[in-house]
Amino acid sequence: MKLLSQTLCLCLALALCLADHHTGHDHGGMPGKHMDHQHGKKEGHEHSLHAGGILNRCRGLEMDAVAVNEDGVPYFFKGDHVFKGFHGQAELSNASFAELDDHHHLGHVDAAFRMHYEDNPTQHDHIFFFLNEKVFSYYKHKLEVGFPKNISEVFPGIPDHLDAAVVCPKPDCDEDSVIFFKGDEIYHYNVRTKKVEEKEFNSMPNCTSAFRYAEHYYCFHGHQFSKFDPKTGDVHGRYPKEARDYFMKCARFGNTTDHLEREQCSRVHLDAITADDAGNIHAFRGHYFLEKDAETEKWTADPVEKDFKELHSNPDAVFTYENHLYMAKGSKMYVYTATEPHTLLAGYPKPLKDEIGLDAPIDAAFVCQDKHIAHVLKGENVYDIDLKASPRVPVKDVPFTSIRNIDTAMCGPKGVTVFKGNYFYHFESLNVMLMSKLIPEPHVIAMELFGCDH
Repeated sequence: MKLLSQTLCLCLALALCLADHHTGHDHGGMPGKHMDHQHGKKEGHEHSLHAGGILNRCRGLEMDAVAVNEDGVPYFFKGDHVFKGFHGQAELSNASFAELDDHHHLGHVDAAFRMHYEDNPTQHDHIFFFLNEKVFSYYKHKLEVGFPKNISEVFPGIPDHLDAAVVCPKPDCDEDSVIFFKGDEIYHYNVRTKKVEEKEFNSMPNCTSAFRYAEHYYCFHGHQFSKFDPKTGDVHGRYPKEARDYFMKCARFGNTTDHLEREQCSRVHLDAITADDAGNIHAFRGHYFLEKDAETEKWTADPVEKDFKELHSNPDAVFTYENHLYMAKGSKMYVYTATEPHTLLAGYPKPLKDEIGLDAPIDAAFVCQDKHIAHVLKGENVYDIDLKASPRVPVKDVPFTSIRNIDTAMCGPKGVTVFKGNYFYHFESLNVMLMSKLIPEPHVIAMELFGCDH
């Protein structure tokens, strides 16, 4: 009997040990990453990341590395997968960077960045991946000849088994540099001289990944992040913040988030935006929308379902016409009153094809002040649609090619504003937009439109 009791206790202890291992919890109850101190390998909490066997960034995850590609799209690496941009499913990393699997089978990337210094033509626009003691250099998704190489050969003075890395151009850093992170050790690598200066970033947590985006520097630790000064490591403001609020397009997952701050400061692209003749603005992103009152100039944020319950979320395009909001989503058009309470008109939604004569999907749509022409962007083409006509027949206009793959656009008293990713671009008029061969100065959506301070 005593032997049976001992056997049962041993089995119970083993089960508890295995449960702790799989959940990533110690007996203090604090979830977090474990570090293989011999190799510095990151291990995430796979049980909380998968839904039906698929990596799910909205369930809380610790990124292994982040790099921004040549088109400005951030790549978030987790294990042997990569998330491209701020929403969408994970893809296998070897589908984009095939040779990583040929040389490396541990299932993760330690650190990554894109070298973006035109004065360094042999490495400009190359994406570097760091895996244990090796570094891989890719140009246009092709592995450079001679790679992988030892980190010490390409970046002398930089240790193996890194945690994170980020580029830092002048004047953000004193010289064009790369900042490398390993535990609480910080290395500033001078790209021109190849000299290394060790720094102390006392106010920062240890970064599991880092990247530069919209001229700001972000350190990810677990599924939180902090914005930091690349010279000093100082963290100003209320940090850490939840990464899912600002760098991922996730539905509401908690009750503690300041939704207005999240939507104002999110780096996730907008789905749609429109302005009416009075200057009121409605901007849509995922399950939330921001509204600016033209008189008070204050923003509010609410779930889409609160005011547009039939739409639910994620419109493809929105435009304002005759005090109504026209919202395209997939193959349907929803029309709501522009004044509150926003009421869906009787008979809607209707087929998009019947309303504007175009098949889904469309990228953006807007109506300029005192006009009855809807300008609809679909791919590289702009279609003019007379909203007073019956039936409404789209007329193909001059192609718009200066900014490709836009997210949305709106027209106001000062011209046309085009939105792509984290930036917006302003044109003085529709004609200027259509005829322009040059891309206007980019403006950061979060700060320059929504008034976020970071």
